[in-house]
Amino acid sequence: MSIPCIIIDDEPLAIQVIEGHIKQIPDLEHLGSFQNPLKAFEFLRSTEIELIFLDIQMPFISGIDFVESLNTHPKVIFTTAHRKYALESYELEVVDYLLKPISFSRFFKAINKFKNLYQANPETFWEPHSPSPLVHDHIYVNSNKKFIKVAFDQILYIESLKDYVRICTAEKKIITKGKISEFGKRLTPAFMRIHRSFIVNTQKITAFNAVQIEIGSKVISIGRAYRDDVIQSLKGS
Repeated sequence: MSIPCIIIDDEPLAIQVIEGHIKQIPDLEHLGSFQNPLKAFEFLRSTEIELIFLDIQMPFISGIDFVESLNTHPKVIFTTAHRKYALESYELEVVDYLLKPISFSRFFKAINKFKNLYQANPETFWEPHSPSPLVHDHIYVNSNKKFIKVAFDQILYIESLKDYVRICTAEKKIITKGKISEFGKRLTPAFMRIHRSFIVNTQKITAFNAVQIEIGSKVISIGRAYRDDVIQSLKGS
């Protein structure tokens, strides 16, 4: 079994240690190392990875928040110098939690744990973990070379701009790269697609009729293909 993997760590020495361990295990296919988590995020948009060795304390975004921001769900082994994140990390159902400095014997044990988990349940191994309600009350979006935290309850609506989406809150508008259909998968059930170009937070709707909804002073048309489902859902809520 070949396991495509990457390393994300802001410390060059830590990367060197993990790269050295990876070379000792033929099953691991090392596809890259990243000191900047933003660059790793872009890499993951176009490359399928099964395992990430991920530091927790990094510039721009923590490893825990990085996992929450992913659209895909590769398995994760956290690598860190701090014990204090252990409980929070296991809420994300990571494979293992390695404390630096990482010995080869401990690294090898983590890889075997990864393989055993796969062999025990190969059909569901790659399914996304169930989100924790304590963790998933927000998302991080990549905009202007940084990850911006956006609370779900602050979002009014999301608008498609071809290869980008615009997230609108009462205070600001954030533009991030991505398709609205994919972005919608990261949201909670409170959000509804009402048009090919719009997803709205149903908790923010102030009025609606058969052809449009209102969120404060913003009026958004309901797409014809979505109309029956939208009206039925809103009337039942």
